[in-house]
Amino acid sequence: MSKILGSGGGGGKGGGGGDRSPTEAKDNLDSKSFARVLDVIGEGEIQGLENGAKSIFLNNTPLQASDGSFNFKDVSFEARTGTSSQTTIPITRDVATTKSTGFSTVPQAQPKVIQITDSDVDAVSIQITVPVLQKFTDEGDIFGTSVELAIAVQYQGGSYQTVVSGNKGTISGRTPDTYLRDYLINLSGNFPVNIRVTRITPDSSSSKLSNAFQFNTYVEIKYDKLTYPNTALIGLKVDAEQFSSIPTRKYLIKGTKVKIPHNATVNADGSLSYSGVFNGTLGAAQWTNDPAWCLYDLLTSSRYGLGDHLTEADLDKFSFYTASVYCSTQVDDGTGTGSTEPRFSCNVSLQNQQEAYNVVNQMCSVFRAMPLWSAGSLSITQDAPKDPTYLFSLANVLEPGFSYSNVSQKQRPTVVIAKYLDMDLRDINYVEQIDTASQARYGTVIKNIDSFACTSRGQASRLAKWMLYMSNVERNVVTFSTAIDAGVVVRPGQVIEIADPMISGERRCGRIESATTNTVTIDTTFAKKDTTGSDVDLVYVIGSTLSCVLPDGSVEEKTVSGLNNGVFSLGQHFSTAPNPNSVWLYQTNDIQASTWRVLTVEEKDRAFYSITASEYNEGKYNHVENGIALPKRDITNLDEPPEPPKSVRATEVIYENTGIARTKIIVNWVTDFTIPNPLKPGELKSIHIDKVYIRWRLQNGNYDSRTIENSKSFEILDTVAGNYEIEVFSVSSSGLRSTTGQSPASPFFVAKGKTDPPSNVSGVSLLPIDETSAILSWNRATELDVLLGGKTLIRHSSKTSQAQWQNAQNIVVAAAGNQTQKIVPLLAGTYLIKFEDDGGRQSPSPGSTDSAWNNTRVTTNLPAPSQRLVVGTVDEHTANFTGSKSNTVYDSSLDALKLTVTNNATATSGEYIFANSIDLGQAYDVNLRKVLEANTFYTATLWDSRTDLIDTWGSIDTIGSANANATKGNAAVYVRSTNDNPSGSPTWSAYKEFSNVLITGRAFQFKAILTSSDTTQNIAVTELGATLELQGRTESISTPVTTGSSQYTVSFSKPFKQTPNIVITQTSNGQQSGDRFVLANESRTGFQISWFNGNAAAARSFVWAASGFGKEVT
Repeated sequence: MSKILGSGGGGGKGGGGGDRSPTEAKDNLDSKSFARVLDVIGEGEIQGLENGAKSIFLNNTPLQASDGSFNFKDVSFEARTGTSSQTTIPITRDVATTKSTGFSTVPQAQPKVIQITDSDVDAVSIQITVPVLQKFTDEGDIFGTSVELAIAVQYQGGSYQTVVSGNKGTISGRTPDTYLRDYLINLSGNFPVNIRVTRITPDSSSSKLSNAFQFNTYVEIKYDKLTYPNTALIGLKVDAEQFSSIPTRKYLIKGTKVKIPHNATVNADGSLSYSGVFNGTLGAAQWTNDPAWCLYDLLTSSRYGLGDHLTEADLDKFSFYTASVYCSTQVDDGTGTGSTEPRFSCNVSLQNQQEAYNVVNQMCSVFRAMPLWSAGSLSITQDAPKDPTYLFSLANVLEPGFSYSNVSQKQRPTVVIAKYLDMDLRDINYVEQIDTASQARYGTVIKNIDSFACTSRGQASRLAKWMLYMSNVERNVVTFSTAIDAGVVVRPGQVIEIADPMISGERRCGRIESATTNTVTIDTTFAKKDTTGSDVDLVYVIGSTLSCVLPDGSVEEKTVSGLNNGVFSLGQHFSTAPNPNSVWLYQTNDIQASTWRVLTVEEKDRAFYSITASEYNEGKYNHVENGIALPKRDITNLDEPPEPPKSVRATEVIYENTGIARTKIIVNWVTDFTIPNPLKPGELKSIHIDKVYIRWRLQNGNYDSRTIENSKSFEILDTVAGNYEIEVFSVSSSGLRSTTGQSPASPFFVAKGKTDPPSNVSGVSLLPIDETSAILSWNRATELDVLLGGKTLIRHSSKTSQAQWQNAQNIVVAAAGNQTQKIVPLLAGTYLIKFEDDGGRQSPSPGSTDSAWNNTRVTTNLPAPSQRLVVGTVDEHTANFTGSKSNTVYDSSLDALKLTVTNNATATSGEYIFANSIDLGQAYDVNLRKVLEANTFYTATLWDSRTDLIDTWGSIDTIGSANANATKGNAAVYVRSTNDNPSGSPTWSAYKEFSNVLITGRAFQFKAILTSSDTTQNIAVTELGATLELQGRTESISTPVTTGSSQYTVSFSKPFKQTPNIVITQTSNGQQSGDRFVLANESRTGFQISWFNGNAAAARSFVWAASGFGKEVT
């Protein structure tokens, strides 16, 4: 705390001034005053300022620089270290009395003297008045000047001692008005006291020089006589001219003196060095920043600590001594220079009253300590290297055994920022520690901490690293209950060992049946169950140890020389034979007990104790302080990699999912097998795998994975063509995977996906159902990707031998992949069928010598049709395809119509409108059959001209020659008709594709559409036309008609295309010998008949029949 007091002296300026000359010097003299401050810097006794005036900082600037010069003028201080007999600091005024001297101007030859007779006066303020200080030149310029004086003090008639002279006694500058200056003289001798003021500068004899001063008044000062015993103080007097307000003050001190052990020596850095053996005696109080003894002082001080509640007899000095030795040990200071510092230092100013519990815990946090009441005294336990002091297993804990917990990863910091007081900056600074591995994995999680009582960057850095370690490594906590025999022995801060078979995977601890100092008979040798469920016993391992709890509660560990029928033989003797029913612990290099630091021990119902402990690694201290990697303690065999599964294999199949054909890879493995037993040479060890981890990836992509239990297979669904890396690992009950995974193929399994083409069609047959259509049948597809979403493609070629897919054309819309029949136009030639899967892959085209050749096609010659009349033909080839073309062109070298090619790319479609059409004169029902021969071919023979994937080429030899793989072209013939006169304004129907069709019309126009789904393939149409036929027709009557004696006219119901053949049959009714008939006017619309008997006209009965072609549609 600080106390701000009034200034010493004061004053002001008065009077008037004159006109200002351009060469008039500035008025630069102001009256001078001082501020006085008294700061409490601590409870005494303290050591004091570390380095005098260099340890005082005003507005964070040292009062005295390192070279000895002062950064501020007219600043003085006095310090008291807080002893009980310290003197007062003469800074606070109690009474100030102003008196007149009776003098006026002080000439050089006549010094002025005043006498102080009141012995209670502590100081005198001499007040000097300068009416005017300036000089004039002959040119009329006005400048400043100076005047020097001296002040001397005489005590009880002794000699005068000069206290103000030189610079202090010189007043320089210019002022046209009154200027006041105070000189404070502290009195330290016997009374009466004479104070003499002398003018040193010669008197002015010129009216142009004004430098006279007056000594008119003085002030007798009586200070407060408060000494503030046992409180360390610093009094400051500062020239108020240098600061706009009271400056901030900081002091670098060596603080409170505390009792330290008799065998301790304080080092320059405040730590302690010890020699000899500590006998429990504390020596004289000295300054130290050792946190253990600072805490001890706080607990025992009755002025500012807990001394009213605790005495030294209540404290365990030896626990403080042990902690102090650890605190004072020198460690690397982290600067990289190789210099060291104490492990823990305590540098703090406790300025506010707080709860004792909080203050004590804050002090303990400085050196990782924890206070506890034990055996009638208060002791401290420190997180420092310790040996285990007790053993726990399921043999000496209560149900339900050990319970483990840890901090959520979300709450674990990856960055710790520690705040500390930087002594170089004399302000708060920060140091950062980053767990780069955790930060990369979990992101930035920041924890800010205050490094209490810390002024060392190295110590703050170690604290931050410690917090990172504790949060991310020793994050596990165990809780368990035990009986009273163990509960009364274990104390917070101790390190214990826990042998938990749920963690280790084996039983390595139990109760002793009997023991001597070198043999121990244990309760059971059972260790664990193997993967087949058989018992496995403990076995002797060279280098193993046995730890036992001795009768006094201590733990001893000895090497084991043998294990036979449950009896351990020891290579070393215990100091005392363990008691029966006490705890034993067997440890080998591969399985050791886990170590824990006890946090709390809580009594429950006077019958048992609950213990909570945190994870402990003895290497953490070197890790934090020296960056040494943490040693790994092997506490389990559950982390032993299990044997990988055997005989891993994979197969690829197509399956159905929601009506869609997909592919999957089925991976299988063997889970039961034997291996050589490493513990029993010559024997086999049975292995059973309950759980596997399978991972896979396609084409070096990201891995996908699954963990599978109690299964010998796994299906990787929705696979595609490519290289799959597949690995199958065994997984132990603790979740550990086998070191290596087993693969069905190396380096990868090649999946075809649905890239394989479907099988060839088989069992193709054709059954005509009339003169224009037939039923085409084939065997059902076997592949799912054809049955689900696939197609059956049907083409027709007019060739009856050596017909190929590329010279055949689509004849109907493709059938569904699951169909086995399709009605098709009945045409002469060859029908060819292919399956196409849902990815557009088609079954191959077998060669003429392949066994599948005849199974994929059927050749037919049209059956003899009923009598027909060809009434029209169109042949565009003969006319060299002179019709209208769009994206089509006649190629004379091929003598064929083809699609146009631009920049080596074939047009995807083109149209050719026939140059010729047919007009029948009247409308008829016509049989229309197309004439089409075409062949698909590659447009270029050079490899560089092929833009499709080479994997799709069936044979390189076929490029530009046989074109066996050119199957992407197609040609179709379309027709439109009208019943009107085509030379007028007819109404035409829409174009409709046809092959063999019955159509009605008078006039017919045709076109062809050529397509290619591959720009490297084109189609050459070599024959293109159509044939129109009228079907034979007979019109007759079955009921006789009777003519009169005149001519009888018969009209057909529908006209024929041409005059039909007419047959007359006379009925028996009225028939006479010599009857005859004469036909006249026979035409396509009817005829006339006359009956005669001889030459005489006669009436007769008859029936008739007319046979011809066509039936006019009206």
